[in-house]
Amino acid sequence: MDYQSVHQQIVKQIKKYFADAGFKKAVIGVSGGIDSALALKLTVDALGPENVTGIMLPETGVTKGINTTHAKGLCEFLDVKTFVIPINKMLMEFAVTPWRPNPCSQMNLRSRIRMVTLYNYANANTALVIGTSNKTEILLGYGTKHGDFAADIEVLGDLYKTEVFELAEHIGLPPEIIEKTPTAELYNGQTDEGELGASYPEMDTILKKRDLGAMGMIEKGMNPALVSTILARVEQNKHKTIPAYVIEIKHEE
Repeated sequence: MDYQSVHQQIVKQIKKYFADAGFKKAVIGVSGGIDSALALKLTVDALGPENVTGIMLPETGVTKGINTTHAKGLCEFLDVKTFVIPINKMLMEFAVTPWRPNPCSQMNLRSRIRMVTLYNYANANTALVIGTSNKTEILLGYGTKHGDFAADIEVLGDLYKTEVFELAEHIGLPPEIIEKTPTAELYNGQTDEGELGASYPEMDTILKKRDLGAMGMIEKGMNPALVSTILARVEQNKHKTIPAYVIEIKHEE
């Protein structure tokens, strides 16, 4: 893949999207991971650092300090305005709800609190929210509806995770960000590949060949169990990336 061309195409489309929407400013949640780092750099290249704000939303006790350090360091290097807002107090408000939260609701809550905060800033500063989800995550539904899947523009949305790594290396993101293990840090010890049950290269290989169908991929020597799991996950999570279903009313003439 010609990553110089990819970089230019993404930057051009970001510029066009903002111009068409009548906005100049952007805000992005920066975690210290590769996706948000790459999305930040591409947005700065398109809009200029003076028009971009990076917000770090760590959870004290769960978010590793090194990730916040990397996020702050990148924001400072790119010369964008930054805020650090721990989400612990906001999480505590939901701990006293009259219903009993479960692990799934608690993990999704973290993502949704972060997105609410980004949109609160965006509304207060006439800005648009930059999404940081890549194509692998979107296809697999590995994200939270109305959480990290909520954004005004997904600048990495047509890049598989393996391509995110390659583009990040091409444009010169710091090695300490590129080489770290991907994690959403929704709980202690969580890793993306651990939750998904396979490495990103394995998953991307299947996702790129999904037009062959399960049998076609298996005939080419791919792991039958993994092919079945990945394709089933794609089908089960399509609802996360489409608008809410609208009930249609038929009017009698």
